Amino acid sequence: MGNLEKEPMFSAKNLNIFTAPLGKNNPITVQVLGICSALAVTVKLKPAIVMALSVMIVTAVSNAVIAAMRQYIPDRIRIIVQLVVIATMVILVDQFLKAYVFDVSKQLSVFVGLIITNCILMGRLEAFAMANKPWPSFIDGLGNGFGYGMILVIVSFLRELLGSGTVYGFPVMEKLGIYHTGYVNNGMIILPPMALILVGLIIWFQRSRDKSLIEK
Repeated sequence: MGNLEKEPMFSAKNLNIFTAPLGKNNPITVQVLGICSALAVTVKLKPAIVMALSVMIVTAVSNAVIAAMRQYIPDRIRIIVQLVVIATMVILVDQFLKAYVFDVSKQLSVFVGLIITNCILMGRLEAFAMANKPWPSFIDGLGNGFGYGMILVIVSFLRELLGSGTVYGFPVMEKLGIYHTGYVNNGMIILPPMALILVGLIIWFQRSRDKSLIEK
């Protein structure tokens, strides 16, 4: 009878599946995946948040769908099936953004469509969803999407604050009177190379605090 007992939905194992990508197995800072998005959509906080939520939804739902279908997918066409599932989710998300947040959709441009080729998604489908049940796969996708989005939000917060003097469009520097001290917005930080440098600094900070990551 013990083998028939179902594992609790929010067990310690599932909690670890969700939290691992937030730190020791972060898709950007540890696995070094999804870097292109960090360069392209982190000039402002709002599009970065929307992109993060989009990837989180696509990754979580795609993981769950593939996990539910895994026993019926012939091995020779599994990549094609995975791409079809991801593409379907991306199209739905893209249409939703165009309908409800059109201004952000225009800012993100082709990068929403490029979620289809995001290494994080294909990696989670291959490494986790093809070998696990739908609920743990959903949690894994949610955790990896959140870990990815967390880095995007941190980078975009710093770039918008230091480069434009705003946070989510709110003129923080002006309201705090920082400009009266002689401070001027740093135009260099909104250039793509600075996003890469910021990601590199986050990687350095994380690995300097956790020596076990140095070998990864």
